[in-house]
Amino acid sequence: MHKILVIAAHPDDEVLGCGATIAKLSKQGHSVYVLILSKGKAARFNNNQKKILQKEQKILESEIKSANKIIGTKKVFTANFPDNRFDSIDLLNIVKEIEKIKMLIQPNIIFCHHHGDINIDHQITHKATLIATRPLIGESVKDIYCFEIPSSSEWSFVKENSFIPNVFVDISESINTKIDSLEQYKSEMKSYPHPRSLKHVKSLAKINGIKVGLQYSENFMLLRTDRKSTRLNS
Repeated sequence: MHKILVIAAHPDDEVLGCGATIAKLSKQGHSVYVLILSKGKAARFNNNQKKILQKEQKILESEIKSANKIIGTKKVFTANFPDNRFDSIDLLNIVKEIEKIKMLIQPNIIFCHHHGDINIDHQITHKATLIATRPLIGESVKDIYCFEIPSSSEWSFVKENSFIPNVFVDISESINTKIDSLEQYKSEMKSYPHPRSLKHVKSLAKINGIKVGLQYSENFMLLRTDRKSTRLNS
């Protein structure tokens, strides 16, 4: 059985990026943990709206618990880095937070953001993850997968930053679990045709699946592997 750590910048990224895969792996008996680096919401409020922000963040904390319970996450860890301002703090601080959780869990598989996402927090999370999991002697992490986030991965129009998947996970039996989980994030999800709408998320999974002969698929970029790990579809 695998120990898996999903590293996400914001609440709901973990479900948007790999929620159905988490549900599938959890059902198979693997232990899946989630680290969310920001409490979220802060970028939407001014400094004089702190009370409103605190109230909204409490709602979001409840949504995190409900959403992750549905997909079978073993435990969710949260940090408090500034929402959409990861570039305002030392990268080393984020690296140390990831290292702390990594040392506690000793995962052999990690899922994280794609480097080309338009969101700066996603970019920095990706970079910090690679630094925290350098393949030195004794490193527990063997495989690193990058996921795509609707409204971020597809909006970076620079060719070099394109999300080009090379791993396709059959989520035909867990796509509805992902949608049920995202429904818990009522304060984060948007109305169709926004990319972060329930309808689009399911449509994207269907389109991704059709491309590789599946009903539904979550797609990933395998960034690093020791070539010995069990395939995600097994």
